[in-house]
Amino acid sequence: MRTVVVTGNPKPASRTLTAAVTTAELVAQAPVDQVVDVTTLGPGLLGWGDPTVRQVVTDVASADLLVVASPTFKATYTGLLKLFLDQFAGGEGLRGVTAVPLMLGAGPAHAMAPDLLLKPVLVELGAAVPAPGLYLIDREAEAQGADTPALAAYVGRWGTTLRATASAGRQTRGAAQPPA
Repeated sequence: MRTVVVTGNPKPASRTLTAAVTTAELVAQAPVDQVVDVTTLGPGLLGWGDPTVRQVVTDVASADLLVVASPTFKATYTGLLKLFLDQFAGGEGLRGVTAVPLMLGAGPAHAMAPDLLLKPVLVELGAAVPAPGLYLIDREAEAQGADTPALAAYVGRWGTTLRATASAGRQTRGAAQPPA
């Protein structure tokens, strides 16, 4: 299973990135194949056709399991993440990809943000999102890592479903491609 993490925190190497990688490894039961810290893509996100951004979009679209993570900014995901997601074709850009929307915040007030705000965008791009989004309190996630109770409960409840959906998506995507 090809596992990719995308994080839209404006700070490079952020807590969001650490939590997303931990989540992906626990769900996939394997190391992450690629990490995209969107802030490193720079001004190429502001237009269309940047070759580096285009390659990253292609790489992300080839994932079986994708964790898309953002801190909660102004009650939603970051504009930086939105700039990146806008690079994908609507309805097709993430076809065959199983996605996990993950958001971190300072407290429980925005716990529904992954489901209300990030999940619909991923579905619009064609991703399968068979599980609820995951919301983690950022300081708890940083201090406890893989031992964060909310993360452990999420993986225990949804890990099998996410892995099975990712496997099925890979087979569907492979069947839809013309022979080489």
